Amino acid sequence: MGESVYNAGFFLLGRVYSPPNNLVPPEKIGPEIISEPNLSAKQAAERSLQLALAAARCAVENRGQDVVILDMRDITPIFDYFVVVTGSSRRQLHAISEEIDHTLEDELDDQRMGIEGYNESHWILLDYGTVVIHLFDQETREYYALEDFWNTATRVPLPDVSLPNTGGSLPNTGELLPEGDQKTDGSQETDGE
Repeated sequence: MGESVYNAGFFLLGRVYSPPNNLVPPEKIGPEIISEPNLSAKQAAERSLQLALAAARCAVENRGQDVVILDMRDITPIFDYFVVVTGSSRRQLHAISEEIDHTLEDELDDQRMGIEGYNESHWILLDYGTVVIHLFDQETREYYALEDFWNTATRVPLPDVSLPNTGGSLPNTGELLPEGDQKTDGSQETDGE
């Protein structure tokens, strides 16, 4: 058999990732080499969390079910967070998608890099670079089981989004529930339920 040429790049979410020809040696990588220009590594991480929390809040406010944020930073350098949501109908998935776009683009001044599955509406994927939002119908979410596939990802506790909206500002990460108040399915423990 003849030799085949192997491209070290890979394709994911409509983006082709391949190593650049001018790789930076590991000893030269520092906080100045980050995903967003003019942000420190800490600021970039905080910004990603802010976007993920805002997307989760929008999903809950639009009656999304089983909302989960997965911290992907220890698993892959490509994404910081996945937000996974179930909707009960095509109309609801569209409403959640559009509200997340409105919040992240208009209120938080971020730019969506891509969208997939909107017309089919079984799995809508919103790609915001460091944050990827997966909106599923129930059957498709069970079939693909992203939480099981990425089971080593840490679940981020969701803030209490039932509080009145504070003019578009996001909850401070200090307002997250203590780990003991988080159920294993990612939902929040509440009194009287």
